Amino acid sequence: MPGNASTHYDLLIAGGTVIDGTKAPRFSADIGVSGGRIAAIGDLAGHTAERTLDATDRIVAPGFIDAHTHDDQAVLSQATMPFKISQGVTTVIAGNCGISAAPLRADMDLPMPLSLIDAPAEGRFTTFAAYLDALRAAPSSVNVAAMVGHSTLRAVTMPALDRAASAEEIAAMQALVEEAMQAGAIGLSTGTFYPPAAKATTEEIIAVCRPLSARKALYVTHMRDESDQVMQSLEETFRIGRELDVPVVVSHHKVQNTANFGRSQVTLPFIRETMRHQCVSLDCYPYTAGSTMIRADRGMLEGRVLISASQPHPECAGRDLDDIAREWGVPKDEAARRLQPGSAVYFLMDENDVQRILAFDETMIGSDGIPVGESPHPRLWGTFPRVLGHYCREIGLFPLETAVWKMTGLTARNFGLHQRGTLAVGHHADIAIFDAATVRDAASYETPTRPAEGIDTVIVNGAITWRHGTHSGARNGQVITRQGTAVS
Repeated sequence: MPGNASTHYDLLIAGGTVIDGTKAPRFSADIGVSGGRIAAIGDLAGHTAERTLDATDRIVAPGFIDAHTHDDQAVLSQATMPFKISQGVTTVIAGNCGISAAPLRADMDLPMPLSLIDAPAEGRFTTFAAYLDALRAAPSSVNVAAMVGHSTLRAVTMPALDRAASAEEIAAMQALVEEAMQAGAIGLSTGTFYPPAAKATTEEIIAVCRPLSARKALYVTHMRDESDQVMQSLEETFRIGRELDVPVVVSHHKVQNTANFGRSQVTLPFIRETMRHQCVSLDCYPYTAGSTMIRADRGMLEGRVLISASQPHPECAGRDLDDIAREWGVPKDEAARRLQPGSAVYFLMDENDVQRILAFDETMIGSDGIPVGESPHPRLWGTFPRVLGHYCREIGLFPLETAVWKMTGLTARNFGLHQRGTLAVGHHADIAIFDAATVRDAASYETPTRPAEGIDTVIVNGAITWRHGTHSGARNGQVITRQGTAVS
């Protein structure tokens, strides 16, 4: 409800069409912001403010929440976060795929894919608390909710990663999980698809994750297999959630490789049925290509492979692996080995599966972007406007209210982000203002770092951070802990 006639706000957003992040129908209203929070929603004509924004013919929505990022180090080293702010993102979920910025040691060599988060040895954090404290001392332009990574725990605890953990190593990892939980981590992630955790047994994961149970903290996973064994991987994921009695998030759900095209017609009903019995959620990105470390296994090399970054051959960034292999006169897998370590874009999915998963009622939106290299996957800069423009407006997969909910209210609910993700009086003033008629992703595989179009203004905890294509320099992000409280 609006305040009385004498109310003076820090910021007044006037004349906009509000989509509040709950899937409710849009409505016309002004929004008053004071002290970093939403103070009033309604007809605020005659009220005053330090600054007024005209939102006529614009959608006023909650700031978008990126459900799946690898921004762990970027929120410190690239603190203004232009690749997220420019597309309306105000909160990132970090620590995915078993990879986190803490705990680490300065004397350890980071195996791929841990090194993708670009953590410099001199700036590593030996505890999760130290990582969150660093974020509080030097805030990012976005809010950060972070998880601890199982692969990181293995790397810091185990001298060899090509085996299951011993009882002593599991106990050591449990202690580190407990420290992360006490510091405010919102959960733990695994990445058993990747070599550092591929040999971890289901029993090891359950044991390491025991500290999650008392807190109902999240278990989030890049599953062992998103190809031929996708159903078995889902079964393992859900079993871990049941054993621990914690909420489960299936990261960037997909079915990849030609032989599995169409299998989302099997996975999604299975996920829906499981949701009836335990707390399960999922996210995805709106592209038919993924991106990760350069791999030489043939399953990953089936389709087109675009090199994003290569440490031994930086000149190959932006080139197709096929062309590089032909130029070098070697097979594709040998060329991939020579390019390691690095990252690449893999074209392995079918558009029908992408649309089916995106349209699934409970699917959240996550970019899974890797903020390193000159030629990243365009999802780093374009995920959210691509959903709003291409899939919502042009393809018509879902109404705009649903699209906004998938990237705001749904995500806040599933990750326990208290008083975020919806526009309501008393909530944190994380707000995205955009033009529904023109919003679109401009980033492409050829020009992957072009900012989105149609995002007018982005506000983080009441601070205007992005306005008409320009970053204000504001770094007003907060650390969001598992308890749902934000610490400035």
